[in-house]
Amino acid sequence: MLDHVLRRMSFGASAADLGTYARLPLVGVVGYLLNFERAPDDVDTKINNAAYIGVTTRGVFAPNTVINDARQRWLFRMVHSQRPMQEKLALFWHNHFATAYTKVAGTFGQEHATKMMDGKAAEVAGQRRGQIQLFRDLGLGRFDDLLIEAAKDPAMLVWLDGRLNVRARPQENFGRELMELFTTGVGHYTEDDVYAAARVFTGWNLRLSGDRTTPLTSYYEYVFNAAQHDPAAKTFTFAVMPDGGRTIPARTAADGEQDGIDLIRALARRPETADRLARRFFAFFVSEFSAPSDELVASMRETYLNNDTNIKAMLVRLFTSTEFLDGSAEFARYSWPVEYVVKAIKETGWSGLSVDAAMNPLVNMGQQLYEPPDVNGWALGPEWFSTASMLSRMNFAATLMANQRFNLQQAAAPARTSPEALLEFHLKRFTAAPFSADTSGAFLDYLRQGGAWTGSDTQLANKAAGLGRLIVGSSEYQFN
Repeated sequence: MLDHVLRRMSFGASAADLGTYARLPLVGVVGYLLNFERAPDDVDTKINNAAYIGVTTRGVFAPNTVINDARQRWLFRMVHSQRPMQEKLALFWHNHFATAYTKVAGTFGQEHATKMMDGKAAEVAGQRRGQIQLFRDLGLGRFDDLLIEAAKDPAMLVWLDGRLNVRARPQENFGRELMELFTTGVGHYTEDDVYAAARVFTGWNLRLSGDRTTPLTSYYEYVFNAAQHDPAAKTFTFAVMPDGGRTIPARTAADGEQDGIDLIRALARRPETADRLARRFFAFFVSEFSAPSDELVASMRETYLNNDTNIKAMLVRLFTSTEFLDGSAEFARYSWPVEYVVKAIKETGWSGLSVDAAMNPLVNMGQQLYEPPDVNGWALGPEWFSTASMLSRMNFAATLMANQRFNLQQAAAPARTSPEALLEFHLKRFTAAPFSADTSGAFLDYLRQGGAWTGSDTQLANKAAGLGRLIVGSSEYQFN
């Protein structure tokens, strides 16, 4: 069950991680992972430390302005952060608020786009917090606060055309997705609501600030442009005001930003939003093979609504539920490509390895960080798998094991006594769904091929890496 918790609330665990967590009771592990603000967030200072996985530089490593470096930094964080749940939640919100780098870069160039996607404030002149950093900072707080900041996020203002939303031509994209994807879901709003929402967000625009002579010293930031706001009243088919009223009253243009805040807070507090979040969290953290019970959804909904849309309170209810802790939830999710890659690295080792080695394989598996295919995010569940993507996973397993063969040889030295001992060692090291007796027999057949078992260094290096490749490339290892 410890492995299960670490796969869902983290990205699996290295041998060192397991040694740390094994000293805690299971409820203590859940609490430690969920209360991640108590752990230091110094993981980026470990980059280029030989004890950690490497990065590949093409000149100066610049993750705030070069998108491939930003991708490497995020993978590095997933492998090594002492706050793995923070990175797991950032990945969840990245899919929920799906925003793609390509459109942002096509509009404002690589440097600005990388800053907007995952720039770290104060590291570079003219820097503002990027979208993924926003998710790290607010992803466990109040959902209405997260929604408001997401609506003002520069990458989002480019992605859903908020920067173009002016009173003469209300832009519907953000208002529609706010209701359809970010909150209540389809069936709980009308086209009239979409148009009213577009008017609500007129004037929520962007401006270029800082030293505007170069992209490296300037930055785009949210601005409420009162001159472009529609100040007239907006009526919805659902309650948007604290007194239950369905109309946001006319306001002066200078006070018009409150229109958007009122709408966002109303949508965040709708029971339909709570239900949708509960089901999405269940699918991501518990199971894609079964639906949550009505009782669990109702409990999560009430927890969320009674705690002022607090996500952490909702997740505490989920992670302490019998449905999460029950054995039937183990391996009841399909690993996203990035989950698969990071877990494989953590369980195999990384000596001499660079996270850059995962860049192209991840693209071939169907997931490039900062590049969801559309506003719906990635197609999840079994949609991750095709003949080509599964072959890419198997090829990554082969590359990783070849790279780490001597690391695996050293780790497996206590199990060199027999093929059976080596198999048992690997089945504990690599957390796959249970293998059938036939598959386990085939693994032993592989270990016995090529002559009598001696457990020599050469034999152990070859067989430990080969068996690791078979396990990590197996269908059973693709479940989380």
